[in-house]
Amino acid sequence: MSTDSEPRSSTSSKPSRRGTDVEAWKKAFHDNLFYSLGRFPAAATLNDKYLALALSVRDRLLDRWVRTSETYYRRRVRTVCYLSAEFLLGPHLGVNLVNLGMMEPARQAMTELGLDLDALLEQEEEPGLGNGGLGRLAACYLDSLASLEIPSIGYGIRYEFGIFDQTIRDGWQVEVSDKWLRLGNPWEIARPEIAYEVGFGGRTDGYTDADGHRRVRWLPGRIVKGVAYDTPILGHRVDTANLLRLWSAEATDSFDFEAFNVGDYYGAVEEKVASETISKVLYPNDTALAGKRLRLEQQYFFVSCSLRDMIRIYRQTVSDLSRFHEKYTAQLNDTHPALAVAELMRILVDEENVAWEAAWEITRRTFAYTNHTLLPEALETWPVELFGSVLPRHLEIVYEINRRFLDEVRSARPNDEELVQRMSLIDDSGERKVRMANLACVGSYAINGVAALHTDLLRRDLLRDFDSLWPGKIRNVTNGVTPRRFVMLINPRQAKLVSDSIGDEWTHDLIAIRALEPFADDAGFREEWRRVKRANKEALASEIARRTGVTVDPASLFDIQVKRFHEYKRQHLNVLHVITRYLRLKRDPALDVPPRTVIFAGKAAPGYIMAKRIIKLIHAVASVVNNDPATRDKLKVVFIPDYNVKHSQRIFPGADLSEQISTAGKEASGTGNMKFAMNGALTIGTLDGANVEIREAVGAENFFLFGLNVDEVQRLRRTGYRPQFVYETDSELCDAIDAIAHGTFSGGDRALFRPIVDNLLDHDPFLLLADYRSYVDCQDDVDGAFRDTDRWARASILNVARTGIFSSDRSIRDYCRDIWRIDKVEIANGDET
Repeated sequence: MSTDSEPRSSTSSKPSRRGTDVEAWKKAFHDNLFYSLGRFPAAATLNDKYLALALSVRDRLLDRWVRTSETYYRRRVRTVCYLSAEFLLGPHLGVNLVNLGMMEPARQAMTELGLDLDALLEQEEEPGLGNGGLGRLAACYLDSLASLEIPSIGYGIRYEFGIFDQTIRDGWQVEVSDKWLRLGNPWEIARPEIAYEVGFGGRTDGYTDADGHRRVRWLPGRIVKGVAYDTPILGHRVDTANLLRLWSAEATDSFDFEAFNVGDYYGAVEEKVASETISKVLYPNDTALAGKRLRLEQQYFFVSCSLRDMIRIYRQTVSDLSRFHEKYTAQLNDTHPALAVAELMRILVDEENVAWEAAWEITRRTFAYTNHTLLPEALETWPVELFGSVLPRHLEIVYEINRRFLDEVRSARPNDEELVQRMSLIDDSGERKVRMANLACVGSYAINGVAALHTDLLRRDLLRDFDSLWPGKIRNVTNGVTPRRFVMLINPRQAKLVSDSIGDEWTHDLIAIRALEPFADDAGFREEWRRVKRANKEALASEIARRTGVTVDPASLFDIQVKRFHEYKRQHLNVLHVITRYLRLKRDPALDVPPRTVIFAGKAAPGYIMAKRIIKLIHAVASVVNNDPATRDKLKVVFIPDYNVKHSQRIFPGADLSEQISTAGKEASGTGNMKFAMNGALTIGTLDGANVEIREAVGAENFFLFGLNVDEVQRLRRTGYRPQFVYETDSELCDAIDAIAHGTFSGGDRALFRPIVDNLLDHDPFLLLADYRSYVDCQDDVDGAFRDTDRWARASILNVARTGIFSSDRSIRDYCRDIWRIDKVEIANGDET
């Protein structure tokens, strides 16, 4: 008789919750459909069937997760805690099947049950827990931490409503609530017993303790409870499954029975509504004071819960917090979690009675900080008045940290009060504000940039004072992306061709894909490569037709720019080239250029009016270009709505040309550039962010470079930039801007796009006009290269072969070696335990 609690499949040697063969998958599916969902096949909806398969996959994750947790507990391992306000995970089902190595058995099992695995994959709702690159980077890093068997916990917020869904009405972006939880989330496990009280507002009270020490007690005016929700994050073809723990806000008392009894029905649930607002939505609009307050509360809420949880886990084996920093290294993903510095000090000093100096030593040796921006205006600050009203004790702690820190600055650099003012945690110019980046720099043992150029500019410009005070503290870790999701899952045709040619070592270590390089000179392989790319483009063309109604030619050059909309990313420079191309074709319909399909996708922040107007301009240009019989066979413009991880997975494999055209010195790194290159697209770009390293890796001859570099940008600004002069001296630029200004794309309405035109001619803060001629000429070079199909295929192959260093596995290895000083911990195979 079997000792397993689960019934065994007649053809599998393992119970249905762990089995890996087709019969085990079929049994697991039926068991979960019946026992977990209470459904029989004939009555099951598509979502029921998705849930049954998801739960079957989750069972296999949990087997690994429990063993991982037990190993970490038993061995008291050093752990990376990745604190991030965003985790843009993407759908779980497909990537978990890839990481389990069970995509094909699961597909065959579903086929034998009369189901289509692709339809089940499509059914999954994407968790919209991030805004863009920051959250997607965090998700890639969790994948790599698990795949490299590094003990880690991701901490963030379980937003009830994630990044908005984008719809397009008359060419304008309209935001719709992202109800990602409406059908449930099979990947998470609620942990109501893991909950912490978080205070807000109130006042502080000084007192003398029994030992005669002066202490401070915080008396919050409001208490909210943070409840844990756990998601296992599985590594690729290993038994490590790490933890993502997200916090949901609840009221400490969700129902006021007394208020209800006297007829105050709204008052009875008022606390519940107010408390749950904290984790209600990702990034509330903070143009109003209420939005700023909520965002500050969100940031404190999740770091407070996370630090208390870290202490709880620590004290399962050790009571003395003096070695807390040896157990944990906590990475601050940008400044959103920077309040953790003040909160850990508050816990240690106020609650644990640790002396200030000892507490500061623990704190500074616990945190490391990743900076993600070169835009001074994007560095997070909070008005002192607001900060003090929400977190009065933390403001006192920030003041004390600042006093001691500025004493250190004055000692190191006497008689330099301008330096003191620049480095202060408090900005006293105008409205007094707390500088969160400065707090993160002071409270961390390491600071890192996210691309070589970005880090150099941090040292030279944005954080030069900190680099001067603490040489060597600012380091570089270039971003990376996970090849599991962004090659193996989304581009199985390319993955199979690569594995058939060089073996599958690259799936474990992307550096090994360099072995593909000699195949670039093989004519037969280049032909196979073109077939794969054509199939991917046909799939994308079908998706475009389904979602937009626009028919595009897969034989045309697919020229793609997909990313968050921002003026520095310069989607409108791309539009200027489209208009120039259109006007050239109108003047000479016989112009001999390869057909091109220009594809845009991305969301604008709800309050970013200029970015939303650029989206409207793209639709207006598309409406004219796509309906003009003189040009529509040679030029199409497409906007794919509601860009997210799920939709991006269909775009990257079909790209020929990747648009990475931000103003030099503005993009910290970028990761979309890496995803495109890994999928065989060639890049047209400036020397900005990680473009610099991509060009070095793939070869200058396989990268289309244009535009001013950082030094040239700075020189132009110093000497006086006159965009009107550039406009007047370039006839094609003049024609393109005049076409917008005169209403060519707006039915004669000259006012609609006047803000864009005026901004470019009067200010042009991101130097579109300065880079226009170089960009358009470079696009002509793209045309010539695309005509030479052998040259293009060769460059595409070399892009893939030379992008191994842009795997997030390499990034995590860099962090482990240079910052975290942490080693992998292997988890024993379940068959051995």
